[in-house]
Amino acid sequence: MDPVARPRFKICCISSLDETRLAVEAGASALGLVSSMPSGPGVIPDDRIAEIAGRVPPGIDTFLLTSLRDPDAIIAQHRKAGTSALQLVDELPRGAHDELRSALPGVRLVQVIHVTGPEAVAKAEAVAESVHAVVLDSGNPGLKVKQLGGTGRRHDWKISARIRERLDIPVFLAGGLNPDNAREALDTVQPFGLDVCTGVRDAHFQLDPEKLKRLAATVMAPISTGSSGHGPG
Repeated sequence: MDPVARPRFKICCISSLDETRLAVEAGASALGLVSSMPSGPGVIPDDRIAEIAGRVPPGIDTFLLTSLRDPDAIIAQHRKAGTSALQLVDELPRGAHDELRSALPGVRLVQVIHVTGPEAVAKAEAVAESVHAVVLDSGNPGLKVKQLGGTGRRHDWKISARIRERLDIPVFLAGGLNPDNAREALDTVQPFGLDVCTGVRDAHFQLDPEKLKRLAATVMAPISTGSSGHGPG
């Protein structure tokens, strides 16, 4: 997919209506709501996810982050949450994406690809036709206790740039992003958007308004790419 003229940013690990307001006022185009995970920060109960998703202003996408792999369980979880998108943080069985699209026709499917090495390119290409977008993150599903996001560490952005070049769907970049490296990330990968969790939070894991402001200023600064892409819908 060609680089976009104006990338977006998504704030993940949203835990309250106050954090929702802060992220929206800063200019976030999407919010990530994290359900039960084997590890990592930002998890909130499913009923709170539904409460927040139901009060997000129109025009702001809400992503339910789920580690579930069974399509029926994912469908049931989403129907309670009511988000506009599903962010699938683990690899799904063959055919599962088609089941989800059939059961949830108005919901955008976003698959996370954990960039642990060059093999991530083939994984992203294999799933691209079945989803609306991908998130390139820095987890490690191969560990005994899976890491499926929220690691706060970078991966090899050159691999992510190769993936972005080869896919015809939007690519979000995640993993170790913060206001200080956001420009480098945008210049290196040229993604559709940045997906940030720990990098805009304080020592108590609360959203930091100043960090949000700095991230937004970087992402919203004019970029000359010569072409523009399309959204995840």
